[in-house]
Amino acid sequence: MEKSQSKADPVTIVKVDRVEIRETTKADLKDVQRLWADGDVMKFVGFPDGLRNTDEEMEDWYGWIDAGRPLINHFSVFENGVYSGESFYEISREHGNYAAVDIKLFGFARGRGIAAKALSFAVNEAFRNGAEKVWVDPNPENAKAIALYKRLGFEKKERPSFTVSSDWAPSSVYMELGKEKHRQ
Repeated sequence: MEKSQSKADPVTIVKVDRVEIRETTKADLKDVQRLWADGDVMKFVGFPDGLRNTDEEMEDWYGWIDAGRPLINHFSVFENGVYSGESFYEISREHGNYAAVDIKLFGFARGRGIAAKALSFAVNEAFRNGAEKVWVDPNPENAKAIALYKRLGFEKKERPSFTVSSDWAPSSVYMELGKEKHRQ
């Protein structure tokens, strides 16, 4: 894995084989907007028709990400220069430095190892920036995501109450990975 960061360009870039993972910038917002609008991408998170965010909403969302770094970060994922998806983490200092992590890929990018690379990167960044545990809550019907999380070392656990939000799906599976069990 090659990691670079220059003073002129503060965006973290990681290249693993054909996959490039970097901090999302304003220039990536149209790609993220397109990803979120794809019902196939968003069906397991409760939006089978996708999300239709306006440009202004995307700008506001990006401002939240940018202001929250390094406790929050979003990464754009490319394969051979083609935008393929996203990974993300958000560390909660008020809840024992637990971090929610996430991965979403377009259908054309699935099944080729990209998700494992991108999610591993987000997990590593969360731990590097102070997370003690990372967690996911996949839809139980998303067998491929659950299998990915298990391969990366996540284990099914009882859900901590602070991970329940207003949009939480009671049928989701809670899985976590502690820093002490993480294999980089």
